[in-house]
Amino acid sequence: MRYISKFLLWITGWKVISGVVPVPKCIVLGVPHTSLWDFVVSWLFYKSVGGNPNILVNKKFFFWPMRYLLNYMGAIPVDTLKGASSLKQIINEFKTREVLHLAIAPEGTRKPTAKWKGGFHAISRLAKIPVYFAVFDWGRKEIGVIGTIELTKDMEADMLRIKQWYKTRGVVGKHPEKFILGDGLD
Repeated sequence: MRYISKFLLWITGWKVISGVVPVPKCIVLGVPHTSLWDFVVSWLFYKSVGGNPNILVNKKFFFWPMRYLLNYMGAIPVDTLKGASSLKQIINEFKTREVLHLAIAPEGTRKPTAKWKGGFHAISRLAKIPVYFAVFDWGRKEIGVIGTIELTKDMEADMLRIKQWYKTRGVVGKHPEKFILGDGLD
């Protein structure tokens, strides 16, 4: 799959600008998330560099035959009906796995939104794992994982710093009108 992924990225004009995250467990922020194609391109990228990406998927989608495809693609089933226990489920995944590179889109939707979800912040702090910046920049056609951010106890301040990082980088979504940084940054 590695070579097929490299070929597909090359033929569609994407430039890979990094490799696999250098730690066994982490959260990788995928920004901007404006299209379902973001997942496809990101998955191809991580497979092309030899990584095994993981994402969270509602457990209701793990029925036959979807279950096999989702497992192959690194999906982790989460029971969203249990509310706060979803956080416990995810932290337990980090405790029980030797390697887990969990991709999360903090926007939480492909629709325009200035309010990003903070679940990744809570997961990172409770599981004591780092958070990495990733970009799928449709403007430059560049994709990669670029650096990490040291989180504090102040989630709002951390969100502003993360949004500022993406603003400074000048990333463009597949649908630019759907990428809103908010908080005076857009």
